[in-house]
Amino acid sequence: MHEQKSILIIHPARNPLAQQTFKPMRLPLTRTFLIASVTLSLASEGFSQSMLDAYKPMFAPLPAEAPAPDNELTDAKINLGRMLYYEDRISKGQKISCNSCHKLDGFGQDNLPFSPGHDGKLGGRSSPSTFNAAIHIAQFWDGRAPTVEEQAKGPVLNPIEMGMPDADFVVKVLKSMPGYVDAFKAAFPGDADPISYNNFGKAVGAFERKLMTPSRWDDFLKGKEDALTADEKKGFENFAKAGCVTCHNGAGVGGHMYQKLGLVKAWPDLKDEGRAANTKAESDKFMFKVPSLRNTTETGPYLHDGSVKDLPTMVKMMAEYQLGKVITDEECASIITFLKALKGEIPTDYVAKPELPASTPDTPKA
Repeated sequence: MHEQKSILIIHPARNPLAQQTFKPMRLPLTRTFLIASVTLSLASEGFSQSMLDAYKPMFAPLPAEAPAPDNELTDAKINLGRMLYYEDRISKGQKISCNSCHKLDGFGQDNLPFSPGHDGKLGGRSSPSTFNAAIHIAQFWDGRAPTVEEQAKGPVLNPIEMGMPDADFVVKVLKSMPGYVDAFKAAFPGDADPISYNNFGKAVGAFERKLMTPSRWDDFLKGKEDALTADEKKGFENFAKAGCVTCHNGAGVGGHMYQKLGLVKAWPDLKDEGRAANTKAESDKFMFKVPSLRNTTETGPYLHDGSVKDLPTMVKMMAEYQLGKVITDEECASIITFLKALKGEIPTDYVAKPELPASTPDTPKA
């Protein structure tokens, strides 16, 4: 008798928005067996419409925003967050802003393996996109920040990235400009001292919680069958048939769980220990947040270290090292055809750089 084992699966149908409250779950054996059986049947059968429909509940359309219970998304807070996202005076030398590494006109990243900081030194991991990031399970490749609000506060104080000496210095810079004093008062009207580092994170987070890039894929999920071409549907079939849907699912088509890089075959030359570098847990060794595949055709190079330069190589390596499969050039091209349908529209009006408050003689420089 063969031993029966459960597998870790994500089923976003239990939470249509697949936001922060959505956690990886281990499904009951009956449901696991059902999904596994469908997947295995695809290896020997052509994909029918019923099978295509069977996989759609594993996904969800992008929400218009990702609300947070402790961070109300007011216009005043979002407008302030937009200004702070573009603000380079909160970096050493006043050269680096959030937008320097997470370019909003470039799908939320800079297409570099590693981003240069305030003095030109390179960070240790690739800068992921800020678009759609608010619906992810956590932030950073290792998930060390639970929310976009917490993530926003990290790079500013990182000595390689923006290099500010401490949070108090950031607050001093912001308080030196009357335009920010007024903007923080409007954004946090109930606070006796509105300009704080936590409120800085809340404002940037509020702005990022509406950084969404819906695509034709979302129209398809909402029932518009002709939103995808026949070739794109076939690409989705091959994507599912290969097993990619096991990790890349939900509203983000990824971003909702952690997975070991080199799951079934050791990843070549992997030195970064992933989550284990932060948690110190052996079980987290080589574990990384599964990246979202939205806009993935625009956001290379790939992986935490930007070591894979092109998408065909990335798709084939994922199949081999994560799924134990060797896919053909034709299958790879078909999957990429589907991935192109995940490219959304940049909300140009929403991300347009605003006029920033003027400096004063009291505005300090780090």
